[in-house]
Amino acid sequence: MNIKETKKSIIQAGHKAVEELIKVAKEAIVDSDDDISADRLKNAAATKKLAIFDAFEILNRIQAEEDILNEKPKEDTKEKTYKGFAERRAK
Repeated sequence: MNIKETKKSIIQAGHKAVEELIKVAKEAIVDSDDDISADRLKNAAATKKLAIFDAFEILNRIQAEEDILNEKPKEDTKEKTYKGFAERRAK
């Protein structure tokens, strides 16, 4: 198996992982009418937050790897600012 095929397999696995994380994020935090402690609610909310952020991180990495596989040029995210001599030297 060559590197491109391996990367494609990893990308497919990443998409499946994102789907699972979406399922976790969609689940209700409170599933019963019982009084739930603040710690349990806080932990459940933190778990959902982590699942959402992990999904976004995986998607960003998948996009970067797909761009590399498709040989797309990297987008320049650096803002162009024009500075004078004094502004460049001031620190």
